[in-house]
Amino acid sequence: MQPTDSSPDPSPLPRTTRTRRRETLERLVRERDVWVSTAHPEHGPHQVPLWFVWDGRALWMCTGARSATVRNIRAEPRVRLALPDSFDVVLVQGEAECFPDREVPAGAAEAFAAKFGWDPRAEDGPYVYLRVTPLTVRAWRGEPELRGRVVVRDGVWLDQDAPGSLTP
Repeated sequence: MQPTDSSPDPSPLPRTTRTRRRETLERLVRERDVWVSTAHPEHGPHQVPLWFVWDGRALWMCTGARSATVRNIRAEPRVRLALPDSFDVVLVQGEAECFPDREVPAGAAEAFAAKFGWDPRAEDGPYVYLRVTPLTVRAWRGEPELRGRVVVRDGVWLDQDAPGSLTP
């Protein structure tokens, strides 16, 4: 598969874990969309793209309070998120927490509104903010990087220089 114009140039050598960490964090700050995959024990799987903001420790998204995404997360909080580039893959696994729009931490809601120019708290309908703190992150570019693709395990980056932190 050929990279898109926004994808980095393919490299014949796998990136180090430190490089993958830096580039993954850069994408989490820069990117706008994330695919959110949920599942409900009775209704099955569901996937939807949502806007997100990265606060340095977690991804924050927002969706309608009556959406299938919220219904599924309330029944089963484990989720998988995917940044939308099949050449520069970033998959995040974690547990989602729901915050009604009137109870969301102000900093998260304000960061979301600043990034997208839209504040769901000002809308008539109820919205729910979703917070996902990564437990596992996988990052790779093509077959040469499949080995070593796990860069966060149990919420800890695997590069040895900065254990225990999800921030740069």
